[in-house]
Amino acid sequence: MNLTDPIFQDADKAREHLEAQRWPNGPICPHCGVIDEATKLVGKTARPGLYQCRACTGQFTATVGTVFERSKVPLNKWLLASYMMASSKMGVSAHQIHRSLGVTYKTAWFMCHRLREAMNPTTKTPVGGAGKTVEADETYVGGKEANKHRNKRAAPMDVFGRKEAVLTLVERNGEARSFHVANVTAKTLRPLVTQNVHRSSDLMTDGARFYRYLGREFASHEAVDHSDGEYVRGTAHSNTVENFFSILKRGINGTFIHVSEAHLARYLAEFDFRYNHRSGLGIEDTERTNELLRNVSGKRLTYRRSNEGAHA
Repeated sequence: MNLTDPIFQDADKAREHLEAQRWPNGPICPHCGVIDEATKLVGKTARPGLYQCRACTGQFTATVGTVFERSKVPLNKWLLASYMMASSKMGVSAHQIHRSLGVTYKTAWFMCHRLREAMNPTTKTPVGGAGKTVEADETYVGGKEANKHRNKRAAPMDVFGRKEAVLTLVERNGEARSFHVANVTAKTLRPLVTQNVHRSSDLMTDGARFYRYLGREFASHEAVDHSDGEYVRGTAHSNTVENFFSILKRGINGTFIHVSEAHLARYLAEFDFRYNHRSGLGIEDTERTNELLRNVSGKRLTYRRSNEGAHA
């Protein structure tokens, strides 16, 4: 797949590609759920890609029930935006989508948030397991102060620069899972760690006090004391999650400049998605994009919902 692929140039080719990803075993009716019991409608009155279910007589296209539903943006531009977001390690800004696709910035911003919604998995099973190691750590993100409008810059005495706290759990040689948290305390972090990490996992953290008690709930727990200059002790380290943070921060600081609190969770889902479908796991740009297209179902996002907060 490359930028000259017909699916990025022709809306009909794009629709056929979307159908192939969503319906590998035949059209699925979004109204009744019956598989491969639909007839493709043709003729002057039927819009391209329209099907009618023989079971419930409902009509639908491949975009019904997806983040693409009722969009006036041609489907080939949607697929191009999907490819750009899925293949850019540090992310791609709405301004870049706006310039590349020839749509307004408002439209590009909305498209990006819809696709981020699709990147967020519907079901999440705990990471780790018996014999597996999960690293947990927290960081603060929010963009460089020099790049922000002066009204949004931190007060001189604000230690973290009004940045937002993020907890990330990374299974070594596996998936990452990130959360926007109100604050870094045992009360806020414990439920997220215990619900998203399998209890039979080996937990690796830094030397923060609240991890000492939390670690007792897992098969084993080791910590490295960064404040004492310790970063690696045998297999005990948090370098994997730190590497994830480096990608996240370079993306937010360099690509997006500023991410609002209201939308941070969606940006985290985007970085998690690319990390969880990375080249190191044998997944390249084409398959990563197709995986995104397979996840667009049941995640329709209206402009009002996506606009609950400042643009970012």
